[in-house]
Amino acid sequence: MSMLAKLKPKAGARKKMKRLGRGDASGHGGTSTRGHKGQRARSSMAIRVGFEGGQMPLHRRSPKWGFTNPSQIIYSTVNIGDLSERFNAGDEVNLKSLLEKSLVRTSRRPLKILGTGKLTKALKVTADAFSTSAKKAIEEAKGTVTSLKKTAS
Repeated sequence: MSMLAKLKPKAGARKKMKRLGRGDASGHGGTSTRGHKGQRARSSMAIRVGFEGGQMPLHRRSPKWGFTNPSQIIYSTVNIGDLSERFNAGDEVNLKSLLEKSLVRTSRRPLKILGTGKLTKALKVTADAFSTSAKKAIEEAKGTVTSLKKTAS
């Protein structure tokens, strides 16, 4: 007989199923472990998450603070040091190529290139925004910068 055929769960790992409504001798007869009457004893009992029986719920009675700016732009950011490691000289760097190289997680956010690290290769970089240090570093490495951000005219 193979070793796989001898496999058994650890002692105490498997519990007996609670069989409800099978008479008093089962230990779960009568009210079927639901107690007497009340909301939770009903068959259609469904209480939403966070409901506290009519009491003011915790999420409503705790203080709120801060400010959420609805017009804030959240960018996907990439450092020029990362570009230098993953791309060859003359390569075109854009959102699609960054997604392929797993430097950006989603294409839903606009792309911003930041100036941390050293750029040693001339790259053609296309993004929605650039930090001034990143723009300067790309141009110093004889690369080209193309901004997709529309300027107000």
